[in-house]
Amino acid sequence: MDHRGPEFAALGKSVLAGMRRVFQTTQSEVVIYPASGTGAWEAALVNAFSPGDRVLMAETGHFATLWQKMATRLGLDAEFLPGDWRHGADPAAIEKALRADAGKPIKAVCVVHNETSTGVVSRIAEIRKAIDAAKHPALFMVDTISSLASLDYRHDEWGVDVTVAGSQKGLMLPPGLSFNCVSKKALAASKSARLPRSYWAWDEMIGNGRAAISRIRPRPICCTVCVKR
Repeated sequence: MDHRGPEFAALGKSVLAGMRRVFQTTQSEVVIYPASGTGAWEAALVNAFSPGDRVLMAETGHFATLWQKMATRLGLDAEFLPGDWRHGADPAAIEKALRADAGKPIKAVCVVHNETSTGVVSRIAEIRKAIDAAKHPALFMVDTISSLASLDYRHDEWGVDVTVAGSQKGLMLPPGLSFNCVSKKALAASKSARLPRSYWAWDEMIGNGRAAISRIRPRPICCTVCVKR
């Protein structure tokens, strides 16, 4: 199949629609990157935040630790709620931290749904309730790299703003594709975010995808994957 031809453009359209069903969203945009899950982590962070922004992250295992290290390396103030790697993120601890955040500097809560290294699962719906109970405006970001299509996951119903995913786990595809499912609230936050981004830019990826699938005929740019070669 010609990756610049109309058949590939039609395939891209069907894949984007199919991924929305997998994420269980009708309201959010799906962005597909030619990248590993680590790339999807970085895309989530650099699109939503500015240097020095504070984010609340939960220690649930090896990959939660790597995401926190990435956030720190990117210049974010990544507060790490300690954990024992045998339990998922604690909704009560998250609610307590958010209630104590009087000036609301915390911009997001970041949680790994299923910790690949241990199999520990966090209760995403309960964490959403904790954020709401604290009446906190923080974005809610969830890593589903080893849970999407393996465990029940509901992006819209659970009020997630950015879901991070990869192709090689529950989707049972070769590695090399990663995903951000992005709410309207997260897209709005990206308008004022100041962390550097080019390859990962949501607006460009979404714009290229819309332009491509609206044409469905051979053009120099035919899909979001092609434009990021």
